[in-house]
Amino acid sequence: MNDVVVLTGTGGIGLAIARRLAAGRRTLLADFSEPALTSAAEALRDEGHDVTTLVTDVSDREAVAALADAAAELGRVTHVVHTAGLSPEQAAAEAVLRVDLRGVALVLDEFARVVAPGGAGVVIASMAGHLQQELPVDQQRALATTPAAELLDLPFLSPDALGPQGAYAISKRANALRVQAAANTWGRRGARVNSISPGIIATAMGRAELDGPSGQTIRAMVDRSGTGRIGTPDDIADAAAFLLGPQATFITGTDLLVDGGVVASMRA
Repeated sequence: MNDVVVLTGTGGIGLAIARRLAAGRRTLLADFSEPALTSAAEALRDEGHDVTTLVTDVSDREAVAALADAAAELGRVTHVVHTAGLSPEQAAAEAVLRVDLRGVALVLDEFARVVAPGGAGVVIASMAGHLQQELPVDQQRALATTPAAELLDLPFLSPDALGPQGAYAISKRANALRVQAAANTWGRRGARVNSISPGIIATAMGRAELDGPSGQTIRAMVDRSGTGRIGTPDDIADAAAFLLGPQATFITGTDLLVDGGVVASMRA
């Protein structure tokens, strides 16, 4: 039976990870944008990869369930990589919460029932989740364990109060918390799941952040960091390949910060 890689989101990070994992496996690509999905699939097929596509709104449970079912029909779901998301420069707070928060919860839930024994998943979060003020314990618990259908009803997730930046930061903190909580569920299938928190990466989304209202502040953070540079999609693909591979079979339910030292510099 074929091993299957499922990858949501076809931006720079998604494509870099797909290229790292797709050889010798069937790849199921999902994205909300059909043109973006078609372009990414054609690029991978031109390189000799076996690619299937499915237009998917990750904030919709039925759509995510259909994606999980489609993956299981293709073969053994051995790799699940969730990169789909919106930045605060791209969307209003409500949309950010719906895609970046609820979407991750749905993917973790639906793929927990189809991931193969020995399989692994990675959710792309963000260093923004490490930079926000520490949340009260009750809010962390709610973000980690509230059913996906009820997440957006939590009183402290008011889009008007949070704004796009606040919605993004709390969603990314929640991503790591949801992964931590999901590790036991995935573990009962003999699978692992972790998250990666990238820093500023040279993708279209990263460039939008640098060109946005906070661009000058972000550049100063990068300049003060231990590496002093912006990351590349390959930096994140390297981290994902490690967490999804045989060298990481004792790692699950954790978040790997891949930010070039920005968070460390700010805390120091």
